[in-house]
Amino acid sequence: MISVAIIGPDGAGKSTITEMLEREPMPAPVKRIYMGVNLEASSMMLPTTRLALAVKSARGRRPDMAAPSGPPVSSAGGPVRHVVRGGTRAARLVMWVAEEWFRQVVAQYHRRRGAIVVFDRHFYADYYHFDVAGEGPRSVSARVHGFLLKHLYPKPDLVICLDAPGQVLFDRKHEASPEWLEHRRSQYLQLAALLPDSVVIDVDRPLDVVAREVATVITEYFEKRRT
Repeated sequence: MISVAIIGPDGAGKSTITEMLEREPMPAPVKRIYMGVNLEASSMMLPTTRLALAVKSARGRRPDMAAPSGPPVSSAGGPVRHVVRGGTRAARLVMWVAEEWFRQVVAQYHRRRGAIVVFDRHFYADYYHFDVAGEGPRSVSARVHGFLLKHLYPKPDLVICLDAPGQVLFDRKHEASPEWLEHRRSQYLQLAALLPDSVVIDVDRPLDVVAREVATVITEYFEKRRT
């Protein structure tokens, strides 16, 4: 069976559309898998990740475990602090990579059982412009993560990019500025243009209309792969 990644900026309706696909007429059962950085949005995670999140939350810190992307940090504070900081980033990277591959194992299991696996977001797409493509300076952890995503991590068969102007996306969720959302929109569109099997769908329409179009695109791709 095939795997499909639904990508796009915040407010594009990725989670809603992937949920609606389970109710759309499809040529095979649909299995949704969350592939985003907000682990609180997913019930699927490794026990070690769940424990680490609980410990962070108990210490009053944000309960996230995203890969340690970002520019290299200053080593101010002495060599001991620098080593501790580096060890922490390395541990986070190992845990995050394990989480990424765990979801791929689950996806492969459902594909073998005859399901169309629909990814709500995708790590390769979300990390592409910094960790993979290397826009700006990168830390060692980001370089390692980008190498793994580019050369080893399985890519979806089909990518569907949900697209709308930044102002439209902002009006839906108010979680980032229209300018930032427009910037992320352009990044996703650039990535979609680089991928061999990708479709851009306008989501500045009623969600039921969008869901039906997404279902049609997946069905046509599924039938094409079968022939």
